[in-house]
Amino acid sequence: MATSTHHLLMTDLIEVDARRAASEDAAGIGSGATMPNQDHPCHGQQRRSCGDSRQNARVIRGLGLYTPDDVLPLDELDPQELSTDEQLDVRLRDLRTRCDQLDDGFIWIGLFEPTRAELDLVTRVFDIPVLLMEDAANPDQRPKFELDDEGHGLAVVKILDYLDATSDVTTGQVSVYVGDRFAVTVRFGRGSDLRPIRARLQADGHLRSHGTLAVLYTVLDGAVDGYLAVSEEIAIDVEALETEIFAQTPSVGTTNSIYRLKRENVEIRRAVQPLVGWAHEAVNERLGWLPDELRPYFRDIGDHLLRAHDATESADSLLLAMLMASTSLQDLQQNRDMRKISAWVAIAAVPTAMAGIYGMNFDNMPELRWSLGYPAVLVLMGTICALLYRGFRRSGWL
Repeated sequence: MATSTHHLLMTDLIEVDARRAASEDAAGIGSGATMPNQDHPCHGQQRRSCGDSRQNARVIRGLGLYTPDDVLPLDELDPQELSTDEQLDVRLRDLRTRCDQLDDGFIWIGLFEPTRAELDLVTRVFDIPVLLMEDAANPDQRPKFELDDEGHGLAVVKILDYLDATSDVTTGQVSVYVGDRFAVTVRFGRGSDLRPIRARLQADGHLRSHGTLAVLYTVLDGAVDGYLAVSEEIAIDVEALETEIFAQTPSVGTTNSIYRLKRENVEIRRAVQPLVGWAHEAVNERLGWLPDELRPYFRDIGDHLLRAHDATESADSLLLAMLMASTSLQDLQQNRDMRKISAWVAIAAVPTAMAGIYGMNFDNMPELRWSLGYPAVLVLMGTICALLYRGFRRSGWL
């Protein structure tokens, strides 16, 4: 490859961190360079974005051109150089022109929680359908695939992560728009970091030879592997909880733990369930837009998706059975307690009744004047109580 062509190649994808204060104009671009707070806890990220905690500035880490043969390093761009949308527009159009001069190059642009102005800019430069970009910009978008016969279109997947400390499942989102020699990813949430995926693509020339579909594959593969990893962690928690339930009398806290774990399993189900139909098509190799060389790769993704779906359904059924068993065991324990209370009340009623009778102090009560009356009453009380206690013990009430 000629030296001039080497200078056209740049490694990193564009990574736009759109963190701003709430008072900043959505169309403006801040000047301070701040990295996203990766430690911000955002459970259930698809329901609420971390954008409310944005600080100011947009960080541009690079403009990425990829070819099968070579990837050249490039220092991060100074955000001051692209302090306006017009400058970014010029840079993106220049990058696309350079890509068109290469026979086998493609562009990957990555956006992190972008503003409306940034999305409109990318949509305009790359001529992306507005409706698809609106879906990509929606952090509550249902996972889906909308690709045409040429493999161009939008794929939306959830990114799952498991927190060992709290046994919570956090959810992010990555949308991949695949176009003609370019790919745009829009991500939301803490767990949607694409740096490992980008590094994998940069290290694998064979993958890069498949163009923008390589971006789609690496993103899907990373997301689906995350589904399996989280499903395995949930399975471990389910097994531990099952042992706890049948090893001792379950408490209200145990029932709460089952419900909480069931709720976390729902997070996985929401991510996996909408993709099951696509997974069957991938496994059966019915994706017409997919090249023959990539069919085994996507078949593997489909197989992993179906495994994750089966694990999620099994965990959900088992948790439901455990919840019913826990409730039944608690009801049984309550019945045992009520029987014990009833038995002791019945035993205590005997001396109470006899003491009440002889405590009425009627004049005509012969037993009160009998010298053996008091011991006889005590013996009678003790005998009846003993017989009741024996009967309750034999019946299992005591």
